[in-house]
Formats: sequence, C-alpha cells, structure tokens
Amino acid sequence: MKLFNKITALFIMLLAVVDLANAQDLKIPQASSGQTIIQDFGLGKITLSYSRPNVKGRKIFGGMEPMGAVWRTGANAATRIKFTDAVQIEGKDLPAGEYGLFSIPGKNEWTVIFNKTANQWGAYEYKESDDVLRVKVKTTTLKDKVETLTMQFSAVSETSATLNMMWENSAFAINVTTSIDEKVMANIAEAMKGEKKPYFAAAQYYFQNGKDLKQALEWMTEAEKSDMKAPWFKYWKGRIQLKMGDKAGAEASAKAGLALATEAKVDEYIRLNSQLLAEAKK
Repeated sequence: MKLFNKITALFIMLLAVVDLANAQDLKIPQASSGQTIIQDFGLGKITLSYSRPNVKGRKIFGGMEPMGAVWRTGANAATRIKFTDAVQIEGKDLPAGEYGLFSIPGKNEWTVIFNKTANQWGAYEYKESDDVLRVKVKTTTLKDKVETLTMQFSAVSETSATLNMMWENSAFAINVTTSIDEKVMANIAEAMKGEKKPYFAAAQYYFQNGKDLKQALEWMTEAEKSDMKAPWFKYWKGRIQLKMGDKAGAEASAKAGLALATEAKVDEYIRLNSQLLAEAKK
C-alpha cells in the first residue's frame, strides 16, 4: 500500500510538471504589451524596455498606483533602461550601464529612480539602497486621457533628449544630456593619421560645433578634390566661407554648386545652393 501511495504521488507530481510545461508553451496575448525602444544618442544608444498597461476604466494614480509609493513605471517586470555611455539626468551624472527605472507619482512632482538592479519583477524586491540616482520632475496634467502607458524620446539632438512618460491624465519628462565633444575631437585627430582621412565629416563637425573654421575650410577644400562634380562639397564650402565672413567666396561656391546640381538634376542641392547664394548676396 505504501508503495502504491508513493507511485500515485509521483504520478501526480509528474502530471503537474507536464501541465506546467504545457502552460509555459501556451501562446496567449499579454494583458500589458511589451515595447523596446532603441534610441541613438551621442556616440551610443539608449535602450528602454517596458510593459504597457491600459487604464481600462480604472483610477490609476492615486488609486491603483498610490501617490508617494514606488512604482515599476509599467507592468510586469520593472522597466529597464540601458545607456551605452555616461549621461546626465536633469544635470546629474549617471554612469553607463543598465538600470531599473522606477518612479514615485506625486500630485505636483514625480521622483524618477535609476536602480542598479535592472532585472526584477515589479517593485516587490525594490531596495532604496540600490538606487544609483534619484531626480525630481514636475507633474504635467494631460487634458486628453492616454489609455495605454506610453514612453517615448522627443527633442532628440546629438547631445540631448527628453524621455516622456504619459498615462491616464498624468505625465512627466526628464532631460537627458551627454558630452561627446572630447571623444569626437580625439576620434578626428586619430582618423586624420590614417590613409583615408575623413575630411568631409570632420569639416562639418568643426563648422557645426564652433571649432576652427580655417581648419574646416582646408578640410572641405581637400574633400571636394575627391569629386569635383559633387554639389554638396561646394555647398558646405560656401557655408563655411559665409560663416567666416567671406561673402564673395561663399557666393562663388554657391554658384558653382548650383551649376553642378542643375547639371546632375539633384533637386535638394539646387535648392540648398540657391538659398546659400541668396544669403551670400545680402
């Protein structure tokens, strides 16, 4: 009888294991859909992964998600955010790495938290002692309800971006910045030692970031030698000349670029060189 009971118990356990395996294989839609956003930023990337719950007629902030309590900033597993390079969040330094993105809702402001334990379920095992950075941002009240939790990057430039969170009638935004100039300048200096010198890209960077315009002009002059029929080299050379105060030089470059663009039927550079020519004649 004891042997029978043991066999029966083992059989029941086996059925449970098989049933669990089958459940894990079952494909059904998630109540809160997942989303991963990969945003190019600076010289690297930001990767944001989160689950997107719906309001479904519920009271969210101040209801299902209490004010003043730590929230996973999503559903299911805690929201994760990864930075390949060091950044500044609201002006405060945050090293490169992957973090759990938690937040504390408030009527007038939110606390946004970057926690070193990225992989955890919900906020059940959240530890404040693992926080790497906390910042406070203003609460924005939305006129129109956002049914599905939405996070996105906006106002993205080479060195700054805004991370927005919107759900129900609440929103917050955090400013993210990064410093890349030192690395870019070092990259340019190293690349100029090689056989294939990046004259065009280096000249553009110098022009756009307030560097030595004389050097930028020299590099652009070298770049145009690679293709004397390319209207974009003339255009950018003219822009540098105009910024240096050489209107006559800019006008000559724009005219040459316009002629090349017209001959090649490149509409974009017909327009750009025409605009440059008009500016040079002022």
